[in-house]
Amino acid sequence: MYRDLAAAELASRLGTDRAPVLIDVREPEDYADWSIPGARNVPLGHLAARIDEIPLEVEVVTVCASGNRSALAAEVLSRAGRRVANLAGGMVAWGGVYDSVTIELDGLRVVQIRRRGKGCLSYLVGTGGEAFAVDPSTDLAIYLDLVDEHGWRIARVFDTHLHADHLSGARRLADATGASLHLNPADSFGFPYRPLGDGDRFELPGGVTFGVAAVHAPGHTRGSTVFLVGEGVILSGDTLFVDGVGRPDLADEAEAFAHGLYDTLQRKLLTRPEDSLVLPAHYGDSVEVRPDQPVGAALGDLRAGLEVLGLDEAAFVAWASGSVSARPPNYAAIVAANMGRPSAPLADLRLLELGPNRCSVSP
Repeated sequence: MYRDLAAAELASRLGTDRAPVLIDVREPEDYADWSIPGARNVPLGHLAARIDEIPLEVEVVTVCASGNRSALAAEVLSRAGRRVANLAGGMVAWGGVYDSVTIELDGLRVVQIRRRGKGCLSYLVGTGGEAFAVDPSTDLAIYLDLVDEHGWRIARVFDTHLHADHLSGARRLADATGASLHLNPADSFGFPYRPLGDGDRFELPGGVTFGVAAVHAPGHTRGSTVFLVGEGVILSGDTLFVDGVGRPDLADEAEAFAHGLYDTLQRKLLTRPEDSLVLPAHYGDSVEVRPDQPVGAALGDLRAGLEVLGLDEAAFVAWASGSVSARPPNYAAIVAANMGRPSAPLADLRLLELGPNRCSVSP
């Protein structure tokens, strides 16, 4: 017999010594387009012939699009003596799984919220009973539950840029909580908000003196923004990741935006202290996510580990503008919705989000 495994339980086990072996039984083209990091592809039609490849000593979790084909695979593996679970809801369920990790910094808390199936990262930065939200998704309950847990109210909501591969929940979260909404006017939005300016600072109460400074960081989008939290944390948005940098081609100006990205990285980010903690808005499949550790890295480690940060401007522009891949699926509809011009109800638009992070270029 096999059991059904909830996507949230799977997320809690990945990156630990309890991680199962993942067998994705979809067709190769579907697996190649989007899969859970570390999963092996053994299409359902090939499973019986490849049964010896499936280990006996650890639990196996079967994966498909919605949990139906993987249930058939789980039955086959169970009869073959494997200890097996079926991922309930498949990749659709995986696309909606969140977890979080809290970083304590001298009285300041930064909560990193990870949307595991999308590789999306958002943040609550709080102290003294108030919090700022950065890059929230449309799953508002995640953020409302967390602020209740920490004893905060959300005072301000920010987006680091006009998102292209997932729906922004910033406006909805601001409306739900009465918080003010702050966006970069270099990107286009068709609804009221408070425009960010270079060097703006915002203060949180609670006895800890720190600010959040908005730094215009063109390169990924025209209105990309980096937030500096106190002296030691960089919320880098889609400008700098732990495994790459933001792709510069989404506005059809790849070379010009690559020059802007180089300038932002070299003159605005890499000049910060080396021990600054970089917390990005996305991560790729090569990044291991652990339940007890944030996705992030010291700026000095990124400078040393990402060779592209050592390139001169001409070489960087040639690499960044020449390394991009296909645009995120449903790009136009998602961008239009995030600008305030949705083409369908929210429930329908949420289906367009399914898929991996496609907002970075990596070495």
